[in-house]
Amino acid sequence: MRIMQPRRSPASIRSLMTFSLLGAAAHLGMAEGPQSIPSTFAPASTPAHEIYGLSLFVILITGSIFVSVAGLLTYVIIKYRFRESDGQHEPAQVYGSVQVELAWTVIPILIVVVLFLTTARIIFAVQDAPKPKSALDVTVIGHQFWWEFRYPKLGIVTANELHIPVSTSQRPEPTYMRLLSSDVDHSFWVPQLAGKTDLIPNHPNDLWMDPRQPGLYLGQCAQFCGVEHAKMLLRVYVDTPEQFAAWVKDQQQPGAQDEKVAAGRHVFETEACMNCHTVSGTEAKGTFGPDLTHLMSRATIAAGAATNTPENLRAWIKDPDDFKPGALMPAMQLSDEQIDQLVAYLSTLH
Repeated sequence: MRIMQPRRSPASIRSLMTFSLLGAAAHLGMAEGPQSIPSTFAPASTPAHEIYGLSLFVILITGSIFVSVAGLLTYVIIKYRFRESDGQHEPAQVYGSVQVELAWTVIPILIVVVLFLTTARIIFAVQDAPKPKSALDVTVIGHQFWWEFRYPKLGIVTANELHIPVSTSQRPEPTYMRLLSSDVDHSFWVPQLAGKTDLIPNHPNDLWMDPRQPGLYLGQCAQFCGVEHAKMLLRVYVDTPEQFAAWVKDQQQPGAQDEKVAAGRHVFETEACMNCHTVSGTEAKGTFGPDLTHLMSRATIAAGAATNTPENLRAWIKDPDDFKPGALMPAMQLSDEQIDQLVAYLSTLH
């Protein structure tokens, strides 16, 4: 599928690269706790542990090949280097060796077969793992350029920040995710929890994870999906059972109905906001943009592009391109008074 994007000048491209780098840096800077640095070498769930073990096995084999080849090359360079005593004649020429030919043909084939079988075993072990009745179901939908998370059994819809319960041997509660895309190819990747899995239009994929330690785990879209691919970030909060139950209870509440911000709610419902966004308990039922029912319960806005503060929220509404050049949300051309009223209303949506 071809992604149509506007042409950009060299200056705007440099600016875009700067925004992308700053977004990634901010994403890491906002991290909390020991599990905050994305790394496949710090696994925190069963699929990630399987991938980690496979990566060590591959590194062992390829490292051994590198050491062997480098060692032989060094030996040959030193052993057969040119010396003045050798004169100007060529050394003895040897043409062909059945043993050597067999060795460098058979050994690589065996190595490839071993790597193939080991990788296939890991893939099938992860994909064919039985789903327990206690599993949490989440539908993940990739959009340009944000994530939508739906909990069908809990009646919860949120965006960009996924909350799941910790899973222990005494209380196993893995999370099973159905991966969908609303537009182009995306890829869900949280290195410490599971392998990269693509979200392909009209082709559902599945992914599961059973994190053993509470904390914050960072991830990102790992498939180029357009101009703001680098800022399609995501955060996975692994909660204790008590934390997750409290989060579910809060998320199942309707949007706030504070009369003190009625002017801001009026702006939200009479401008184009409600055409793209949903706020439970109001007339806003849009699905093109993220559900805003509990916007202020999230640590970031714009899929991790900025921290969720009233100041950043105001700047985002005024001109989304300041945070995320190429974002599909348009500048609403609201007056400063309308923006202030709208931010005051949105700030009540906890």
